[in-house]
Amino acid sequence: MELKHKHLLVRAEVLEPPKDLKVMRKWTKSLIKDIDMKILAGPYAKYCDVVGNRGLTCVTIIETSHITLHSWDEMNPALVQLDVYSCKELDETIVFDYVYKFIPVRMSYRYFDRENNFKLIKLKK
Repeated sequence: MELKHKHLLVRAEVLEPPKDLKVMRKWTKSLIKDIDMKILAGPYAKYCDVVGNRGLTCVTIIETSHITLHSWDEMNPALVQLDVYSCKELDETIVFDYVYKFIPVRMSYRYFDRENNFKLIKLKK
């Protein structure tokens, strides 16, 4: 396998943030399957109930790197930050489809080719 070093960072303000650990683990497993990656460990999901930092975090080690999601559900809209790092090609549109399940009202992203000095990648049309 030729290493590709693709890194997608998504920030979404959402109306329906993830709160259920079991649902989040299932969401993550489905995402990983749909982007044709393989799980090495996890997904591990925990909920933080500290005032001012309430939200869910889910981390999964994949064969080609990692996927991490953090959410903060105290604010309105809630905030979701997703980090998908893969050492093989990645179809970012599938990742965005999964984020849309949280009903984003605003969403931004950065998609980098980390093999080439963090070159910004343009979305597929």
